[in-house]
Parts: sequence; C-alpha cells; structure tokens
Amino acid sequence: MGTSKNSTTSRGSVRIEHLIKKFGDNVVVNDVSLEIEHGEFLTLLGPSGSGKTTILMMIAGFQIPTTGMIYIGGEPVVTKPPNKRNIGMVFQHYALFPHKTVFENIAFPLKMRKANRKEIAERVYEALSVVKLQDFWNRYPKQLSGGQQQRIALARSLIFNPAVLLMDEPLGALDKKLRDHMQIEIKNLVRKLNITVIYVTHDQQEALTMSDRIAVLNQGKIEQIGIPEYLYENPINGFVADFIGESNLIEGVVMNIEENKCIIEIADALDLTVLLHEGISVNDRVKVAVRPEKLFLVEEGKESENIFEGTIEEIIYIGNITKYRVNLSCGQSFNINQQTFSRMNRYSRGDRVFVHCFPEDVKIVH
Repeated sequence: MGTSKNSTTSRGSVRIEHLIKKFGDNVVVNDVSLEIEHGEFLTLLGPSGSGKTTILMMIAGFQIPTTGMIYIGGEPVVTKPPNKRNIGMVFQHYALFPHKTVFENIAFPLKMRKANRKEIAERVYEALSVVKLQDFWNRYPKQLSGGQQQRIALARSLIFNPAVLLMDEPLGALDKKLRDHMQIEIKNLVRKLNITVIYVTHDQQEALTMSDRIAVLNQGKIEQIGIPEYLYENPINGFVADFIGESNLIEGVVMNIEENKCIIEIADALDLTVLLHEGISVNDRVKVAVRPEKLFLVEEGKESENIFEGTIEEIIYIGNITKYRVNLSCGQSFNINQQTFSRMNRYSRGDRVFVHCFPEDVKIVH
C-alpha cells in the first residue's frame, strides 16, 4: 500500500545496541546487543533472573533502559510510549478482560485506535479466522479452554498488524500435550503472516522447536546466539552445553596432540580422545561436554577409541528413551540416553557394560 520494498522488508527489524538495565546497584541486563531481521523468530532463552523478560519489557516500552538504544524498523524508539511502537504482545496469563466477549477482547486495540465499527468487525472476524475460532466470537474467557484463551490473546495482539510480536512465556500455563501442539501452531501462523517474533522462555525444548535463532542469556549477558542446531551441537561453554539439553561435563588435562586429535586425561588410566580445538596446547586444563545420546553401550573391543568399562548404577525408562547412569572404576560417571528398541537389549542395575563415544561428538568448552 504505497510502501517500498526496502521499507517493507525492514519494517519488523529490531536492533538493540549496548542495552543496560539497572535496578539500584543490581545490573539485570548487562551490555546486550543484537539484531533481528524482519520475519525472524528469535527466542531469548535463559533461567529465571537472566534478564530475558527485562529485555522484552524494554523493547515493548514498559521499562526504560538505563543506557543503550533500541530501533524498530530502523527508527529509535527508546523515547516512544508503548502504543507508538507498533508492537503486539502476548503474556503468559493472556490478560484477557473477563467481562468482555471474545469479539470485544479482540476489538479492544482497534477501539483504542479509533477505528470505525465496520473496520473493527471485518478485522475481528479475519483475526478469528486466522486462529480458527470463528464460532467463539460471543463467548467469554471463562467459557474457553487454556489453549483457546491463548489463541484469542494471540489474535488480539495481531489485529492491528504490528511490525513486531513480543511473547513472554505464552505457553507456560498449558499442559505439556497442548503446549507441544501450540508450539507448532504458533510457529506456522507467524511464518504465514511473515511477522517478526521475539519470544521469551526458560524451556529449551520449546526454544529448539520454534526458533530461527536462539540467544542464550545468563546473568544479564548473551552467552551464545545462533540457529538451534548449531547451538545444540556446538555449545561455546559449559553453561550453554548444560542449559540447552543435557550434557556430561568433564574436566581433564591435555596430555598429547596427534594431528587433528588430542588426548585428554580425565583420571588415572582414563584417557579421552577428542578433535583438536583451536588454541589448545599440551598441559592445558580443559572442560569437555558430551551429550547423553552421543554415548553408546557397546561390546568390549568393538571400537578402538574411547571405550570405558563401568557399572550401571541407575536406569530410568521413559518410553522411547531409556536413561542409564554408568559409574566407571575411576569414579567418573556418565549419563547415557538410548533409544528403547525392545526388551531384548535392555540392561539391569549392576550390569558390567562398556561405554563408547566418537571423538567428534566430544566438544571442548570454556
């Protein structure tokens, strides 16, 4: 509608530069910078107190940065009130008006913008169609399930065609099965609408499922940012390795370097072969991470590298996965996740077993 291609593609871009937020002497967000492209789904992932919601609130305009800049569509917005930033927002508890119908809840942002009745009616029914709840227009929130309320909150946030959609733990109040379903629903919907999403969660599985990129936060700083697969396979440090998925974190000393591999002594008579990491030298003390699904229970001598004998201490059956905890004679232990194929290849507590991992699956982390 009279908008150039460049302005359309940058409409939902978000740029944050050196963002700092202090509450008294407490630094909640510590010099965060990042860029989000129009149409991108970026998740801020981290534990409670990591600063992820505070960043979202500053983008929304509900909190003012101590220092730093925020740009939406290339325009600085730090001094703009929330209603002038062209953003939609969905909270964990939906914030629906209990005394208003579904129609009235969705129409509220348009009424605040002085839209006429005809436009409001058309846009509300269009929004209801998008979230597949056309027949629920005259119901009240208490007459809706949690998933339906969540979709109504989403429709309300999208009705005025915002440039950016901010979502703060929007699925936290739902049961697991519905939460898993809504993850795919939301991902497909925002992709179809080509809208920029900044999503806050502490749930790593949710972040991996929904995101184009993930920014992992810890104590107000971004530890690592990247696409889900890269973050999972190549964590930069122990925090990221342990927070995204599960990891066995092990410390040792580099004893030898051979071509593209190095030998790390984990304990007396226990050496681990890993791919050589840039900047690693003999006698360096290092930390390595290996995912539980990258460890295998094998026959003795089947592999030439990284075979360790141990005893099964714990077994947890969770359907398609069986979790084992194996103790080695040196005192080191491994958590191992194996696909559950049949009862034929299951082990019992106390069984002597051999654990194997490939060198390329062991990552040196900071």
